[in-house]
Amino acid sequence: ILSKGELQVSDKERHTQLEQMFRDIATIVADKCVNPETKRPYTVILIERAMKDIHYSVKPHKSTKQQALEVIRRLKETMQIERAHMRLRFVLPVKEGKKLKERLKPLIKVIESEDFHEQLEIVCLIDPGCFREIDELVRSETKGKGTLEVLSLKDVEEGDEKLE
Repeated sequence: ILSKGELQVSDKERHTQLEQMFRDIATIVADKCVNPETKRPYTVILIERAMKDIHYSVKPHKSTKQQALEVIRRLKETMQIERAHMRLRFVLPVKEGKKLKERLKPLIKVIESEDFHEQLEIVCLIDPGCFREIDELVRSETKGKGTLEVLSLKDVEEGDEKLE
């Protein structure tokens, strides 16, 4: 250790560490993704099996979150999987509201409700990848007067599915 500067890790330790990272990646993917048809989350075991099917190998020096995003991209090619949408609420001043709404439209997936009294209030679903861009747009255009509130990080269906 003193001469080489590195701690020697046994084969079993390395294998256990990689298995743990594999499970962590599958957990992150299962947490962030849903089946686009049913809007229901996938189980961790199903994601692990899908990762094995595409022969995904864990990279020990890369963060689990980065690898999870990479896994999601690769799984899209073989199965129906999609990032769960975020539910947001915008409260925008009337002056900037109309102009800003037009610029936000391409980034919004679904507008759930829209209220236009003394302020423009929109509740909508967006793709999580667009959040930073939307946040910066609202801040810069309204000069701090508009607010952006995250109502839920992932929009999923809960409850039992009825079989016929």
